[in-house]
Amino acid sequence: MLLIRRGKPPRAGEWSIPGGRQEWGETVRETAAREIMEETGVKISGLRLLDVVDGISQTRGTVTGHWTLVDFRADWAEGEPRPGDDATDAIWAPVTDLARYGLWSETQRIIAAALALD
Repeated sequence: MLLIRRGKPPRAGEWSIPGGRQEWGETVRETAAREIMEETGVKISGLRLLDVVDGISQTRGTVTGHWTLVDFRADWAEGEPRPGDDATDAIWAPVTDLARYGLWSETQRIIAAALALD
């Protein structure tokens, strides 16, 4: 599984799957491929939509942030992980070791959905 350590909020310092902000005029698939390349140096192919997730942060019951996450499964095309853009680390993590990375529960659910496609 391709993981990054986030360098910026939300969840700075935590491990996650790569992703980021969509640029004006860019499709969600183009965004996924660009963000993965920028954050990890890895090129992907064969994108398959998994789910759309709301990331909502709250402080004392007040919403302080809201992100819409469009999650895909992709195939590796080329490149080896190296941190870039706003990632402080990028790795291939064995699926059997994912528990040690303290992934957000929604990230764990998305990974399980991606693995179920095999």
